[in-house]
Amino acid sequence: MSTRSGIGRPMTNRRMFATMLIGAMLRRRSRALSAIGSSVVGAATLFCLASICLAVPAQMSAEMRQYGANLIVTPIDAEAASTTNDSATTVATDAAAATANADGAGESPTSTARISAADLALVDAAVAAATDTTTEQLATAAYRYETIRINRSPYLLAGIDVDAVRALNGHWEIDGDWPQAGQVLIGLNVAENAGLKLGSTVNAEYLSSDNLASVGEGDGDAGASASSSATAATGDPAKSDETAAGQAQWRVSGIVDTGGEEDDIVYVPTAALESLTGTIDAGYDVVEFSVDTSAATVDEAAAAVADSDAAGRVAAQPVSKISSGDTRIITMLNTLFWVVAVVVLGLTLVGVSTTMTVVVAERRNEIGLRKALGASGGSIATEFFAEAALLGLIGGLVGTAIGYGLAVAVGLGVFDRPIGFSWWLAAASVALTTLVAVVASYSPVRRASRIDPALVLREE
Repeated sequence: MSTRSGIGRPMTNRRMFATMLIGAMLRRRSRALSAIGSSVVGAATLFCLASICLAVPAQMSAEMRQYGANLIVTPIDAEAASTTNDSATTVATDAAAATANADGAGESPTSTARISAADLALVDAAVAAATDTTTEQLATAAYRYETIRINRSPYLLAGIDVDAVRALNGHWEIDGDWPQAGQVLIGLNVAENAGLKLGSTVNAEYLSSDNLASVGEGDGDAGASASSSATAATGDPAKSDETAAGQAQWRVSGIVDTGGEEDDIVYVPTAALESLTGTIDAGYDVVEFSVDTSAATVDEAAAAVADSDAAGRVAAQPVSKISSGDTRIITMLNTLFWVVAVVVLGLTLVGVSTTMTVVVAERRNEIGLRKALGASGGSIATEFFAEAALLGLIGGLVGTAIGYGLAVAVGLGVFDRPIGFSWWLAAASVALTTLVAVVASYSPVRRASRIDPALVLREE
């Protein structure tokens, strides 16, 4: 049976229930605000931490990737010559040690294998699949190494895609500019040893006797090209291995100073190296990747390469200094999130439970009278659970808004980047806060539903 409200609309059961619920909260504003406050703190903390823990690994991975590659791929022979995982350039210089030895003459390199273009495509596909991205989106750079003479002293020459290497190694300190056509980027040690500076002219000489390059089935073409170039220079095929296959003159556009092996290398665009050596598409000695660890770990990417069709010809190694530090920080953040989340949820449970206990105690006479008039324990419990849920919902909405503001402030303050708003995370935060409020009110509501109306009326 329905009654009519003061404004002429029928008073349905649902409307009556809502009126009773809101009226109970308004009559005890301080208690309601206390419960809402507990929920606000819980929701704000949870949403802020969750937003940071979801966004920070991706942002941190992007920041860490500015400090170089975290995965390197080398030919199997070069892999065997490597003894460290700490630097991609270390692997390259180890593999080329025999060609850039102290004497620099007449020695053949211990490793002749290189990564062919076909194998590189297989590796790119494997890494892209492991990191849930496309090959076009991969941050990668390939290096081809040869030995050259500058003032009759041997130096390691690297042919590079300038744009790719610059994007991958944002931490390099360069005095000057990256090389373009007719220009060269030299390491600090090279500049000091050869007496070079910005604007200096570099007279480079490539000797086939210092280099031995072969890549799969394409090695024959590369070797034939180098041999024919050397023969043309001397007119005597018998002396082709001891004569200059090419000479070049470059201008120093920049000097790189990293404090690492890069300081001992000369960098030119790949086209300049191919022109100097007379060999085209001879493959690569080292390929560097900057793996996005928010989608997969570096070890998973390396395992994907090991399972690819290029396995047996190439090997992938994580760069331990970068990958281990990245993983350690992310693990620490996740652990911190779960610890704080458990503590905050516990405090929210205690706060809401205490408030609901006080509310039940204050409404004890009202509950007894209603049960004496025929109200069931279930209807009493439903009302209190609904009140707790409404308080948790309000606290969750307000807390989520505050939590997002805190997350944005932390993102701007630490990473100088805002953190995007996640609707699904906001919905989860509000739902969890509401659920916690309902669970916290279970014990008080259970006591309310068991109040004996006879005892309450006798006390009155």
